[in-house]
Amino acid sequence: MKELSRIALKVNPSTTLAIDSLAKQMKADGLDVIGFGTGEPDFMTPENIADAGIAAIRAGKTKYTPAAGIVQLRKAAAARLKADFGLDYDYTQIVVASGAKHNVYAALRVLINPGDEIIVPAPYWVSYCEMVSICGGMPVVVETTEAAGFKMTPAQLESAITPKTKALMLNNPSNPTGMVYTESELRAIAEICLKHDLYVIADEIYYKLMYDGRPFTSFASLGEDIKERTILVNGVSKSYAMTGWRIGYAAANKQLAKLMGNYLSHSTGAPSTISQWAAVEALEGQQETVEDMRKVFEERRNYFVKRLNSIPGVSCIMPEGAFYIMMNIEKLIGRTICGVKITDDDVLAEVFLKNGLVAVVPCSGFGIRNFVRWTYATSMENIKEGLDRLEKFLKE
Repeated sequence: MKELSRIALKVNPSTTLAIDSLAKQMKADGLDVIGFGTGEPDFMTPENIADAGIAAIRAGKTKYTPAAGIVQLRKAAAARLKADFGLDYDYTQIVVASGAKHNVYAALRVLINPGDEIIVPAPYWVSYCEMVSICGGMPVVVETTEAAGFKMTPAQLESAITPKTKALMLNNPSNPTGMVYTESELRAIAEICLKHDLYVIADEIYYKLMYDGRPFTSFASLGEDIKERTILVNGVSKSYAMTGWRIGYAAANKQLAKLMGNYLSHSTGAPSTISQWAAVEALEGQQETVEDMRKVFEERRNYFVKRLNSIPGVSCIMPEGAFYIMMNIEKLIGRTICGVKITDDDVLAEVFLKNGLVAVVPCSGFGIRNFVRWTYATSMENIKEGLDRLEKFLKE
């Protein structure tokens, strides 16, 4: 048989989905596994949003829509960006896709020519580098450290830029670290992007999940010059507990938005019409449930960090947003647990799942070693039990 796509053969499966799949299989086999792998709110979609989806079905709103999404949703997204950030976008500058992930991919498709370099700070969301490679680009990873709060410095950014650099991938708040760039930090990064004529894909899907009263600054709000070269990615999955509805949106200059819409028209077409109408209600309707969920996440975070840092052999820093914990396991490297020598985070995660019945994600897939990621997008009951199991596991 003829050779298969060399690009496809190099694509690695998602680390988070792989762990989640194994955990679900173990559950199906009757094992009492607690999953802390996939970043998915455990809350039900708010009733007003679910009702809007049901109403769309009953009203016969089940036909194809324009590839870039229904006008009502694009206007709702533009209005939400105006209300939250003071950003002015016409609805024609909004592109709706099947999740924020899909918007990131479409953005890369319209930016990358073969060999273009995309700067990706690490730790990074598991799909960023894979998507850059699929699109024919070269991911250039900038490593950050826990001591630096997992933040890329302006000097690091500048040193990574070459004549081939096309764009910066900026996830803020971050998955997997939960770190958040301040306005002054973002301005320093923006200056360098302008100096070197770079585009920025600003993935801000977690922007409503901020803690300790911290303000959030959208990258596109730093000025018209930076807004013009920013593809702002957002959506309803995380803040509105709508992961399965698969609706994300991007805001960009008119040329970029048009090209993204063109790309979508020849690939997937528009997302589910029903989901689009539900997303209109999410963005335009009452926002109290978003704040209610945020408060619960913050309570869980506070407990998680305090408890985790009381367990010998592991530690974490306080995340400022999103709903993830980066557990440092450097002190466990070289130890033997449950008869297995722990050589890295991949081994630790596998042994912990099989013997402790807890699913966490090794951070090798996020571009950093000797950390594992937990999510607190699960019940406090599960968090307490999961940490109980961690303590017991580490005593083996």
